[in-house]
This record gives sequence, structure tokens and C-alpha cells, in this order.
Amino acid sequence: MLIGILVTGHALDELRDTRGDYDQIFDDLLKAFGFETKAWFVVDEDYPESPADADGWLITGSKHGAYENHPWIPHLEAFIRDVYADGRPMIGICFGHQIIAQALGGKVVKFDQGWAVGHTDYDIGGDQMRLLAWHQDQVVETPESAEVIGSNAFCENAALLYDNRILTIQPHPEFDGEILEKLIDVRGKGVVEPDRLAVAKENQLGPHDSLRFVERMSAFFREGASLG
Repeated sequence: MLIGILVTGHALDELRDTRGDYDQIFDDLLKAFGFETKAWFVVDEDYPESPADADGWLITGSKHGAYENHPWIPHLEAFIRDVYADGRPMIGICFGHQIIAQALGGKVVKFDQGWAVGHTDYDIGGDQMRLLAWHQDQVVETPESAEVIGSNAFCENAALLYDNRILTIQPHPEFDGEILEKLIDVRGKGVVEPDRLAVAKENQLGPHDSLRFVERMSAFFREGASLG
């Protein structure tokens, strides 16, 4: 099964030296479950021609906001609507979660209560999961077609399911301790609240449930399985 990866931002230089860009990070993750991948760097205005170019689709995270004025964002939103109409499975991670909601009628804002970073607990369809977060933006109004299947007290709309065709999640199941450490040390300073960075740093190598959620992603791609 071929998964098309829509890359919406670039990894830190310090990560690309050892792990590659986000397309490579997701390829390493998905190939362990038997998937092949092909990447389109939509952030650089490289777009697929149609939903039929892959069997399923994944939209990555990004440093950009879904509400920002970039020429590639309207193109991506139109493609999301095409995939939704086509019915091929799509998964959105962090920015991907947000841009899918925006494309289908929801609202994304820079959250006035600040950032979620590091090990964070969520209720995902009744299953308690600890995942790695890195975001300030949030989906604050969900599309009519979206069912909320994941949340916590800080992020009400942390995971959404659209008619068993699209699954999105706010935290990062592709992250591990190495990726989180680089973000804390390089991108977080002067941007994220110092107390939240300190807590994330203290716990950066702690256990988490990312692999369990990737297993759910794999099932969704193969079966369109409901997580609700």
C-alpha cells in the first residue's frame, strides 16, 4: 500500500543531519508496518495531481499556521477536499490535523493559553494514551463532519474522525525522545514558556504510547477502522 506524504514543513537542520527530513521520518515509521511512501513537498509548492496518486495520504506537522497566508495552503485545502470526496484514507498530524479541520469548515487559532509540549496524556476513544505534543495552535471549532474522539483538559479537540475516511491527531506519534530533545533545545527557547520547556526537558526520555497510536494509524490506513 502506497502512502502519499504531504510534507508541510521542514525538520530542524540538527535533525536532518541524523534522521532526515519529515518525509524520511515518516517513511522510517511506516515501512516498519509494511507501507511504501512517496513524498510531495507541498510547503515548496510540489503537489500531487490527484487523490489517485496514492492509496492513502498523510499530512505532516509544520512550523506554519494553517491560518497563515502562504500560496500552498489553498492548494492543500482543495486537495484535502478532493481526497475526502474520493474516499481514500487520510491521516493528519498536528498541522495536518489543523489544516484538514480548516479545509472542511472548522476554525484554527493560536491558543491563548500557550503551548503543549512533551509528554501529554489524552483520552483517545476511551483509551488513555501518553503522546508527545508540540503545538500552540488548536482546532477550536470542528467541522460538521468531524467526530471528536480524543481530548484532554488543555486541548478539547485533540483527535478527530471524519466518516471513517479521515483521522487526525494534534500530538506527534512520529516523535521520539531524540526529536523532542532537539525541539526543546533549538526551537523552543524564546518561543515556548520556560516552565513548560523545563517540564518537557525533565521528562523527554520517559515512556510514551506513540507506537501504540502508530499501530492504530496502520489499521486505519488498511481498514478505515473507527477509533471512536
